[in-house]
Amino acid sequence: MNNSKLKGISLRFRIFIFMILMVVISSIFVAIVTLIEYNNQSEYYHNERLERKENQLILSLNYVIQNSIFTNDNIIKNISDSKIDEISNIQNIEFKLYGLNGDLIKNSDLDSNVDLLELKIPNTIIDKFKSENINRYVENNIDNKNYKVAYDILKDQNKRPIGILYIPYYEFDVFNYDKLNSILYGLGLVLFNIIIISTLFAYLLSRYITKPLFQISNRLKSTKLSQDDNKITLKNPPRELAELVNSYNLMIDELEVNAVKLAKSERESAWREMAKQVAHEIKNPLTPMRLTIQSFQRNFSADKENIDTIVNEFSNTLIQQIDVLTSIASAFSDFAKMPEQKKELLNVKEIIESGLDIFDKNFINFSFDNNEILANLDKSQLIRVLTNLVKNAIQSIPEGRTPLIDVYLSSTNSNVIIKISDNGSGIEEENRLKIFEPRFTTKSSGMGLGLSMISSIIKSFNGTIDFETKKNIGTTFSLTFPKN
Repeated sequence: MNNSKLKGISLRFRIFIFMILMVVISSIFVAIVTLIEYNNQSEYYHNERLERKENQLILSLNYVIQNSIFTNDNIIKNISDSKIDEISNIQNIEFKLYGLNGDLIKNSDLDSNVDLLELKIPNTIIDKFKSENINRYVENNIDNKNYKVAYDILKDQNKRPIGILYIPYYEFDVFNYDKLNSILYGLGLVLFNIIIISTLFAYLLSRYITKPLFQISNRLKSTKLSQDDNKITLKNPPRELAELVNSYNLMIDELEVNAVKLAKSERESAWREMAKQVAHEIKNPLTPMRLTIQSFQRNFSADKENIDTIVNEFSNTLIQQIDVLTSIASAFSDFAKMPEQKKELLNVKEIIESGLDIFDKNFINFSFDNNEILANLDKSQLIRVLTNLVKNAIQSIPEGRTPLIDVYLSSTNSNVIIKISDNGSGIEEENRLKIFEPRFTTKSSGMGLGLSMISSIIKSFNGTIDFETKKNIGTTFSLTFPKN
């Protein structure tokens, strides 16, 4: 099978990775949502806290303002520093009071040095109060996200603006950060355990989902039309796989019907071709026999002096052609009906030695890796295979070249291996696929049934036959038989 067909990520691995990614992405999403929710809650908490401090501070200042005998900016200017300090201590917050024009009037922190930038509220803030007609504005510090400033309009008893309240606010989140870290740590442990459990679950689920597919794949690999039990049976398969299996089983039924028809058609075609071949081969000797008889009839005369010689020549010619017919009949008989195998435990080395006895030992070299290689084989058929291959090897050697045939016997734990090499002309590239076909031959004589018959015998042994060849160098046939 082409390795490129096996490349790619398996469905089981894809399901496994997809589920793990879902869990990981979900975990990341939960962590992000947790952080966003924490930030939102923290922001909401500090805004509420700042607003409560503002309201409490404004209530305290309004009490002082309502009991003041002064009006407008004079009210704020005449609030005593001690009162400002008292309100700051009670409310536990620092603040500043500005006039409506933005100039600093009062500072709750009497001991601190006021920065020049804090002596006046920026004109942008003043303009914002005037243009938008608002009573409160909160400014976030760009450089420090934990620091913000609240501006509130102060009013007198008649609800007229008399000044601006400035409240700086620092967000101290040390406790909240510790709490967040504790939450994230606990969440991390939970998510880690979820990922571990999900990994195991994803692995088991992916195996459960793809197990029927592997069963179908393995069944498809082992499917052979020569077998009767080719259908797939699964216990409680998913609906989609059940439909696939049913379609496959229906296809097998159709293939079996078509295979029977095809086998019948092939047999009929083979017998027709065989009949043509037999007829053709029989005609070859019949023609010279006919001509010989006709010539004998014309020239026969009992008075001739050389009558004995003429009769002998006539008889020899007929006998030769009859022998040709006999060899043709024997070849087709051997090919059409192989004798039933009679397996027995044999020492393959001894069988090969006896089979090679009929050949000239001068150009045949037999080697082996063990004196005793035992296997259950049919003795006569093994000799038949060996002698045919050696005979073919000898015939493949061109004239003028000294024959050299190597026969090598080896074995593994379960197989017997025989290799037969020659130094002949080799097999042409265009003949590689035809070499084991019936009736194929490159010789001027012969039926072309030898290698086809050898292939049939080896298949009946559940063995294999293969060859390697190089033009004008030689060919090596490799036979492999199971020992049992």
